[in-house]
Amino acid sequence: MFIPNIIKGKLVSVDNFFYLGVCYLSVIIGFGLIYLLFELMGTAVLKEIGGENKNIFETSFYFSAMMLFSVGNGDVIPQGIGRLIAVTEALIGYTLPAAFVAKVMSDKE
Repeated sequence: MFIPNIIKGKLVSVDNFFYLGVCYLSVIIGFGLIYLLFELMGTAVLKEIGGENKNIFETSFYFSAMMLFSVGNGDVIPQGIGRLIAVTEALIGYTLPAAFVAKVMSDKE
C-alpha cells in the first residue's frame, strides 16, 4: 500500500496525498469514536461553551478534527480524561505531516 510512486523524479504524487488523507480521516474517526464512547458511557470528556452537548455525535467528531488539524479548541473544551486523549491526538496531528515529509524525502533517495 505504501510503495512509492515516483514518476520522472516527482517527489509528490496524488497517491501520497491520498494516503495522507486516509491517515487523517482514520485518526479523526478513531478519536471521534473514543470521545463518543466515553460520552455514551456517561463520562463527560467534552464540554461545549455556551450550552449543553446537543448532539454528542457531531461534537465528538468536530472536536476530533479540530484537535488533529489546529488544536484551536475554543467552543468545545476537553475535561477529565478527555484532556489526555486530546493531547495524544494533537501529538499525532503534529507528527503526521512530519512523517509524510520524511517518507517523501526517503523515497527520493
